[in-house]
Amino acid sequence: MKRVPQHELLDDDLGTPDEIAASLADLRGINRKFGGISTTRWLLERGMRSVSLTHASVLEVAAGDGFAIHEAANNLSDGLRADITALDRRSSHLPSGNGTAVTGDALHLPFSDASFDLVSCGLFVHHLSPDDVVRFITEGLRVTRHALLINDLIRSRVHLGLVCLSTPLFRSRLTKHDAPASVRQAYTIGELRDLLRQASPSRVEFSRHFFYRVGAIAWK
Repeated sequence: MKRVPQHELLDDDLGTPDEIAASLADLRGINRKFGGISTTRWLLERGMRSVSLTHASVLEVAAGDGFAIHEAANNLSDGLRADITALDRRSSHLPSGNGTAVTGDALHLPFSDASFDLVSCGLFVHHLSPDDVVRFITEGLRVTRHALLINDLIRSRVHLGLVCLSTPLFRSRLTKHDAPASVRQAYTIGELRDLLRQASPSRVEFSRHFFYRVGAIAWK
């Protein structure tokens, strides 16, 4: 199945305030039920334990309302703790009163080198062109002290079919459009591996998760 770049409506808030709020609520449900939170939690724990950290500073890029990353951080295994800084290019998406929130560009992160123990993102990389994926990975590796964590979708015909069958369950017309669009423009694991290597991490790890999720760790 060929990758087809798509325009996702929520990216530019192309809806009424109620539709946007409903779409963010849909995303919370998707992350809760279909591997978003559990995959990010696994990546955080893997990253922290690999470098013997019990308390980590984490930058979540394209965080949206921050639900998934905060839920993952709040449910880490005993003895592990993460302080989250949420970054999104749209201030209207960012959480209020839940940790640190910053408006900024993922391709030009507004932080100095090695500012965070870990840099993370969920359901973001598939929005980017191949060239921009490499730029983002390069920026993420610059800003992290240890690793960049990527939680994203795996493109496949079966995945697309299941998502299309599920669209009547979504509350917002934005999600009904964006969910299939996300799968169509997601990367395969092989494609993502090739893009990661172009940013020259010291090594890369991949893991598969429920539901058609890939976890990737690019080590600095």
